[in-house]
Amino acid sequence: MLKRFLPAALLLLSLGASAATTPAVVLHGQRFSTEFATTDDSRAMGFMNRASIPGDHSMLFVFADDEPRSFWMKNTLVPLDILYFDKSLKLVAMQLNAQPCKADPCSVYPSGDKNARYVLELNGGVAGKLGLKLGDALKVDGDWGKVQ
Repeated sequence: MLKRFLPAALLLLSLGASAATTPAVVLHGQRFSTEFATTDDSRAMGFMNRASIPGDHSMLFVFADDEPRSFWMKNTLVPLDILYFDKSLKLVAMQLNAQPCKADPCSVYPSGDKNARYVLELNGGVAGKLGLKLGDALKVDGDWGKVQ
C-alpha cells in the first residue's frame, strides 16, 4: 500500500517546494508570480514584445538607489499598471493602465516627485480591481535575498 502512495506524496512535496521557491509578490492578499529585473539590460527590456502576460504574473524592477523613476511603453504590446514603491516597499505612486506605444514619441509614466526603489508592473486594470491605494505594502516571496 505504501508503494502506491509514495509517488503521489513525492510529487506533492516537489510541487510544494517549487511553489515556495518561485519568486512572487503579494498585494492585498493576491499573489503574483514575478520576474526580477535587476540589471540595466533586464530593466530596459521589461515586458517588451510580449503578446500577452498571464493574469497572475508581474515584473519587479529593482534599483540600487532611491530616486524618482520614469517608465515608458515602447514596444510593449499590452496595457500595464506601473506601481512605484519606496525602499520600505510602500506604494508611493501609480500609473494605471499605461497604453502600449508603437512609435515615437512615446508617453512617459513617472513616479512624480516620489522616490522609488522598486517598480512593479502588472496587467493593466489589476491595481484597480485590487483597490490599491498609496501607502499599501508590497510583500516579496521567493529568493528575495539575491536581489535586494
